[in-house]
Amino acid sequence: VAQAFNNRGNAYVSLGQHERAINDFDEAIRLNPEYANAYNSRASAFLGLGQFERVIQDTDEAIRLNPQLHIAYFNRGYAYSSLGQHERAIEDLDEAVRVNPNYAVGYYLRGLIYQELGKSKEAERDFKKAKELGFTP
Repeated sequence: VAQAFNNRGNAYVSLGQHERAINDFDEAIRLNPEYANAYNSRASAFLGLGQFERVIQDTDEAIRLNPQLHIAYFNRGYAYSSLGQHERAIEDLDEAVRVNPNYAVGYYLRGLIYQELGKSKEAERDFKKAKELGFTP
């Protein structure tokens, strides 16, 4: 049942209905407090609302429950980047692509952060890897 609420919440996120999505993720977590995907899904909804501290809280819990959930590292890295904490963002994106070396968008976001930090060599390397993996911005 928790998975059904999580799935419906993800559908709401894709429709831009973040508040409705959060209600479903809350219910999924209430039904199964150990469901890492529900915490990460709720984090995605908070990303859509620009509530980056809440993103970090939920991804911390998702990662605690499932350290192999690469998208949770990505979401937390995105939140840290949005808060101007670029080094922490890079650490999370490093972990996202370590856990899933084929995660093209992880390389791309890390490349954008490197570019913003003036690290053009690292940025070019990540953009190239993302493109090799089929990512086009």
